[in-house]
Amino acid sequence: MVVGLNLCPFANTVRRQGHLNIAVAQDGSIPGCLQLLADEAHELAERDASATSLVILPEGFEDFDDYLDLLAMAEALLEDLGFEGAMQLASFHPRYQFEGTDENDVSNWTNRAPYPILHMLQESAVTKAVEAHPNAEGIPEQNIDTLEKLGMAGVLQLLRY
Repeated sequence: MVVGLNLCPFANTVRRQGHLNIAVAQDGSIPGCLQLLADEAHELAERDASATSLVILPEGFEDFDDYLDLLAMAEALLEDLGFEGAMQLASFHPRYQFEGTDENDVSNWTNRAPYPILHMLQESAVTKAVEAHPNAEGIPEQNIDTLEKLGMAGVLQLLRY
């Protein structure tokens, strides 16, 4: 959906160029997930500046509040490791809900995924991509518009496909 609907106009290029790493947590514990994230951060720092990593969490963070707690710890960990200003996290969860929205609001699907995911990006690549994009600030609004035009039925149909 992200590539097909162009929800992230940068994702397809990164994927095509082989700069996307996917790591799946085998351990649903907080220490295990944070260790995997630390390992990925160190590996990512050694890769091409446009490289990115998806840390997929299939166990242990089904509850959205538990996931948000992990996200806060993950951001603190990156800072402790010296990656503040170099790495940033984007977050995705099956029950993602923006503050002030109804749980079933289709806009929440811009940050929903089959599993909880911590998407680690290199800030230099994000800055470069944003500067090259004609309307980077408008991407979230455009994504919401895309999903609202599809409607919940359209989103669910895509997921079944």
